[in-house]
Order: sequence, then C-alpha cells, then structure tokens
Amino acid sequence: MNEQPQFSVPASSRPAFHEPGELVIRNVNWAGTRALYRKEVRRFMKVQLQTIWAPAVTTLMFLIIFSIALGGANRQVLGVPFADFIAPGLMIMGMMNNAFANSSFSLLAGKMQGTLIDYLMPPLSNSELLLALVGAAVTRAFCVGLALWGAMALWPGVHVTPAHPWAIAWFGLMGAALTAFIGVLTSIWAEKFDHAAAITNFVIGPMTLLSGTFYSIDRLAPVFQAISHANPFFYAISGFRYGFVAAADGDVVVGSIVLLVLNIALALLCYILLKRGWKLKA
Repeated sequence: MNEQPQFSVPASSRPAFHEPGELVIRNVNWAGTRALYRKEVRRFMKVQLQTIWAPAVTTLMFLIIFSIALGGANRQVLGVPFADFIAPGLMIMGMMNNAFANSSFSLLAGKMQGTLIDYLMPPLSNSELLLALVGAAVTRAFCVGLALWGAMALWPGVHVTPAHPWAIAWFGLMGAALTAFIGVLTSIWAEKFDHAAAITNFVIGPMTLLSGTFYSIDRLAPVFQAISHANPFFYAISGFRYGFVAAADGDVVVGSIVLLVLNIALALLCYILLKRGWKLKA
C-alpha cells in the first residue's frame, strides 16, 4: 500500500472555517469597538439633562452676561459685533470641556468601582479601546455644540450663521479630540476623582478661558501674545470662530497643522500607556 506524502499547511494560509452566523474577528474588531462606543454614548445620554443640556445652558449664560456687561451695542471685535465674536468661542469651549469630562470618567470610574476589568478583558485591542472612548467623547462634544448652536441661533442679537462649514467641522473635531485624548491620559493617571477635578480646574479651565474666547489677542502685550500662541486651545477656538465670522486671530492653516500634530502625538502616547498597562494592570 502506497502512502501519500503529507504536506503541512501554514496556519496563516489556512481558510477560516466557522459555523454559519458565527462572528469571526479578522483585522479590526469593528463589532466590539461599536459596542463599546454605543455603551459610552448611552451612558451620557441616559443623563443628558446633566451631560448635554446643563452645560449648554451654563455656556449660554456666559454669552448673556458678557454681552450685557462688556458688549454694548456698538462694540466690535475683528470687525464683527461682540456677541457674534464670543458666541463661536463659547461654543467650542463647551465642546472641549465636555469631551474632556466624558473621556476622563470611563477608566477612572472603572478603577473606583472595581469594574476596570470590563474594559480590559473584552477582545479589543488598545487602539480599538482608545477609538471607542475618544469617539464617544467627541460625540458628546458635538451634541453639546449643536444644542448651543440652536440656542444661540434663536437668541436675539446673535448671528451664528456658518461662513465656512469645513472650518467648523475640522476645528470642532480637532479641538474635541484634543481634550478627549487629554481626558484618557487623565483617567489612566488619576487614582481618584479629585485628581481629574484638579486637571479640570487647573489645566483645562485656564487654558480654555485664556485662549482668546472673550477677547482678541491682538490687544495683548507681545509677551502675552506669545503665550497665547503657545496654547493649543487658542488654535481650536480661533479656527472654529473663523468658520462662523470668517475672521481669526491667527493663521488657520498653521492652527490646523498644530492641532493635527498634537492629536497624533497624544494618540500615540495614550496607545503606549494602554499597551503597557500603566496604572491599569497589576
């Protein structure tokens, strides 16, 4: 009896047999990433009165108070009425603050409640986990932005008609992603909610308020203009404002490049820390 020669087939070239209807993960676990993204979105949507509408109302109060106290009927900044000048800045400020609040909560809450394993055990790569967390934070930011835009559009004396929609979308995305990545870094580093609150009060808050939201940096002394240009939040606010009033304090192209590079750098840093399990894995 002649024996047939045996050939071994490498595992990488074997066909992927599976039962009908069985989910097979190829290169990217889109189903798992989408599930985590939906979970994070549903988490803040269940309390939308606190996570979307309350921040929108609070930011609208800034517009009303500063318009009455500092605006005046004839005051103009960058060639537009003062109310039209600060409205876009307040809008992107609210978006960035809420993107940070959302992304800085998930992993930190898991640490505090003992449910961090729910994020680390599912078959998700570090990049997929990061994509879901940041994507949900950006979604919350745009929900707050849309709520603010609708309220400001109905407010008398304020004009928020888009002049360059691409700038609104791009700088809104870059600004929200920037604080979302910072929020992920905060949730990895923080060990209690006080740590996250410290970043909010001493880093995010001052950087948003001192980035040209309520004033044009052209009126500042040269040294403070240089400090403002070193603040990445300035580029997000200036570019977002350009989308509405077609005027900006800085170069829109330079701002786009700066924000893109910073987001890539922060994404890589978040990925490296998640991969190493720094303060996440024993």
